[in-house]
Amino acid sequence: MAVTKSCAGVQYKGRPMSTLDQVIAIIAEHAVLDPADVSADSTLEELGIDSLGLVECIFAIEESFDISVPFNANNPTESDFDISSVASIVEGITRLQAEQG
Repeated sequence: MAVTKSCAGVQYKGRPMSTLDQVIAIIAEHAVLDPADVSADSTLEELGIDSLGLVECIFAIEESFDISVPFNANNPTESDFDISSVASIVEGITRLQAEQG
Protein backbone atom coordinates (compact mmCIF):
# COMPACT_ATOMS: atom_id res chain seq x y z
CA MET A 1 0.00 0.00 0.00
CA ALA A 2 1.43 3.39 -0.96
CA VAL A 3 0.55 5.63 1.97
CA THR A 4 2.60 8.82 1.97
CA LYS A 5 2.82 11.90 4.15
CA SER A 6 2.90 15.31 2.53
CA CYS A 7 2.43 18.89 3.65
CA ALA A 8 -1.26 18.40 2.78
CA GLY A 9 -1.56 15.45 5.17
CA VAL A 10 -1.53 11.69 4.76
CA GLN A 11 -2.34 10.55 1.25
CA TYR A 12 -3.08 7.28 -0.49
CA LYS A 13 -2.62 7.23 -4.25
CA GLY A 14 -2.45 11.03 -4.19
CA ARG A 15 -5.72 11.54 -2.29
CA PRO A 16 -6.10 12.79 1.30
CA MET A 17 -7.11 10.13 3.81
CA SER A 18 -9.54 10.60 6.69
CA THR A 19 -8.64 9.44 10.18
CA LEU A 20 -10.88 6.40 9.67
CA ASP A 21 -9.18 5.56 6.37
CA GLN A 22 -5.74 5.88 7.98
CA VAL A 23 -6.68 3.63 10.90
CA ILE A 24 -8.19 1.07 8.53
CA ALA A 25 -4.99 1.13 6.45
CA ILE A 26 -2.82 0.61 9.55
CA ILE A 27 -4.96 -2.21 10.91
CA ALA A 28 -5.32 -3.89 7.50
CA GLU A 29 -1.55 -3.81 7.03
CA HIS A 30 -0.91 -5.45 10.41
CA ALA A 31 -3.71 -7.99 9.93
CA VAL A 32 -2.52 -8.72 6.37
CA LEU A 33 -5.96 -7.89 5.01
CA ASP A 34 -7.31 -5.77 2.21
CA PRO A 35 -8.55 -2.44 3.64
CA ALA A 36 -11.94 -3.20 2.06
CA ASP A 37 -12.26 -6.09 4.54
CA VAL A 38 -12.00 -3.72 7.53
CA SER A 39 -14.97 -1.61 8.64
CA ALA A 40 -15.57 0.88 11.44
CA ASP A 41 -17.54 -1.79 13.31
CA SER A 42 -14.77 -4.40 13.06
CA THR A 43 -13.08 -5.52 16.26
CA LEU A 44 -9.38 -6.26 16.33
CA GLU A 45 -10.17 -9.78 17.50
CA GLU A 46 -12.44 -10.37 14.48
CA LEU A 47 -9.61 -9.18 12.24
CA GLY A 48 -7.12 -11.60 13.78
CA ILE A 49 -5.02 -8.99 15.57
CA ASP A 50 -3.23 -10.64 18.51
CA SER A 51 -1.50 -8.88 21.41
CA LEU A 52 1.73 -8.34 19.47
CA GLY A 53 -0.22 -7.04 16.48
CA LEU A 54 -2.11 -4.71 18.80
CA VAL A 55 1.12 -3.23 20.14
CA GLU A 56 2.41 -2.80 16.57
CA CYS A 57 -0.85 -1.07 15.61
CA ILE A 58 -0.58 1.28 18.60
CA PHE A 59 3.01 2.20 17.64
CA ALA A 60 1.94 2.80 14.03
CA ILE A 61 -0.99 4.96 15.18
CA GLU A 62 1.29 7.00 17.44
CA GLU A 63 3.71 7.58 14.58
CA SER A 64 1.06 8.31 11.95
CA PHE A 65 -0.92 10.75 14.08
CA ASP A 66 1.97 12.17 16.14
CA ILE A 67 0.22 11.35 19.43
CA SER A 68 1.04 9.40 22.56
CA VAL A 69 -1.52 6.66 23.21
CA PRO A 70 -2.06 5.88 26.91
CA PHE A 71 -2.04 2.12 26.48
CA ASN A 72 -0.51 -0.54 28.71
CA ALA A 73 -0.06 -3.78 26.79
CA ASN A 74 0.26 -5.67 30.07
CA ASN A 75 -3.19 -4.50 31.16
CA PRO A 76 -5.17 -3.28 28.12
CA THR A 77 -8.52 -3.24 29.95
CA GLU A 78 -7.32 -0.49 32.29
CA SER A 79 -6.42 1.89 29.47
CA ASP A 80 -8.28 5.13 28.77
CA PHE A 81 -7.85 4.30 25.08
CA ASP A 82 -10.78 2.17 23.91
CA ILE A 83 -9.71 -0.54 21.45
CA SER A 84 -13.04 -2.36 21.29
CA SER A 85 -13.55 -1.49 17.59
CA VAL A 86 -12.02 0.45 14.73
CA ALA A 87 -14.55 3.24 15.35
CA SER A 88 -13.60 3.48 19.03
CA ILE A 89 -9.93 3.73 18.06
CA VAL A 90 -10.77 6.60 15.68
CA GLU A 91 -12.70 8.36 18.47
CA GLY A 92 -9.73 7.91 20.80
CA ILE A 93 -7.34 9.35 18.23
CA THR A 94 -9.58 12.38 17.69
CA ARG A 95 -9.75 12.97 21.47
CA LEU A 96 -5.98 12.60 21.89
CA GLN A 97 -5.27 14.96 19.00
CA ALA A 98 -7.45 17.61 20.66
CA GLU A 99 -5.78 17.05 24.05
CA GLN A 100 -2.20 16.78 22.80
CA GLY A 101 -2.41 19.15 19.84
